Amino acid sequence: MKRLFPAIILTLLFIPIARAQTPAEFFSRGVQKSKNRDFKGALTEFTQVITMSPENPQAYYNRGLCKALLEDYPGSIQDYDKAIALKADYYDALLARGDSRDRQEQTQDALKDFAKAIEMDATDSRAYLKRGMIRSRLQYYQAAIQDFNNVIELEPENAQAYYARGVCRTKLGDYESALKDFTQVIHMNDKLAHVYIARAAVYVKLNNSRAAVDDYTRAIILDPEDVNSYCQRGFGKYQAFDYSGAMADFEKALTLDPQNTAAFYGRGLVKSRNGGSREAIDDLTKAIEIDNSSESRATFTGLITKNVLDNLRASIIENSRFIELSNDRTEAYYVRGISKARVGDNKAAIADLSRALELNPIFPDAYFSRAMARSAANDQMGAIQDCSNAIRFNARHAEAYYLRGLIRYSQGDEENGCLDLTKAVELGYKLAVAAQKQYCSKK
Repeated sequence: MKRLFPAIILTLLFIPIARAQTPAEFFSRGVQKSKNRDFKGALTEFTQVITMSPENPQAYYNRGLCKALLEDYPGSIQDYDKAIALKADYYDALLARGDSRDRQEQTQDALKDFAKAIEMDATDSRAYLKRGMIRSRLQYYQAAIQDFNNVIELEPENAQAYYARGVCRTKLGDYESALKDFTQVIHMNDKLAHVYIARAAVYVKLNNSRAAVDDYTRAIILDPEDVNSYCQRGFGKYQAFDYSGAMADFEKALTLDPQNTAAFYGRGLVKSRNGGSREAIDDLTKAIEIDNSSESRATFTGLITKNVLDNLRASIIENSRFIELSNDRTEAYYVRGISKARVGDNKAAIADLSRALELNPIFPDAYFSRAMARSAANDQMGAIQDCSNAIRFNARHAEAYYLRGLIRYSQGDEENGCLDLTKAVELGYKLAVAAQKQYCSKK
């Protein structure tokens, strides 16, 4: 037994002794796991650092980042608070806390963080960009534009800033400047479908339908399943008088999304324009009813003949351009009302047009269209009132002067009737010329 003892001692000498790991090693491992997107694992490592070294601001900051990436925004804010308490000038922690506060809808606190970051370093574009995004969302468009201007001055190749500034300029109606911004983004990167869509919407505002169609086409090439692009291209084609092309786009949109209200509205618009009033009514009804959380024969008297009203309706359809469908479906009620009037269902037409006017009380064409329906239903006083409202909201509504003039004349108010007919002629309404000569030449 005595011989074995030295051997045992020698063996024990070669057993490795476990070495305690340092905070730096846990920190390094946390960084590596973060790079590998193992945020839960990284969080555990940074927590170990904090346990061993509770005054380490970088550990709190990095753990806060992990929590934010795991969508634990309240937890991330707590970590950023601690990091900033330990290191008052911790710029990156301030930016990160602003992000998390914004995610938690603590908007004013987020704005304060970004403002303080800008005070600390006015040469870093990140705080300007983040603050500009919030200001844009709050509809402080001019202030947001100034932030994006600063980003672009500091970082001339920042495509995100150009795009965001273009959106703000669009909201303010500065379409020419918005067009330049979106075009600049496309020069930097021509593979972004949403930028083509944004520029196309600006072209629509600038009445350049063909350019809008081209941009929607590029967006569709980049994203062939985007229903909205087909719908908007359809409306662009409608404005460019390509009715068959518009119909094809609305049909495609409905193939991709059989319950798409904009596609039903657009298809109804085309059908109404092409004379298919009954088919249009079906589509417009669907546009109104899908996900919307909101009968007598006409008799004709005096000068208001069926032919007069038919000609007026035809001119409205012929001259009308696309009216964008709002969330409350005002425009769908309006077009469906016109379509019902064209097939002789004036009672239903008046109901639809009245609904459109409840939703938008300053809609001159809806007043005028209801005036025609009321006149066809022999409610001439109601028609006069609607014509007056159409003129009130559009002083150059020649057709409203014409119709009101004919009704007034036929009701015995020849003086005011002729004044209205003369005004319609002055505004360039050709149908009023013959009536003015026939009834008012001796006045």
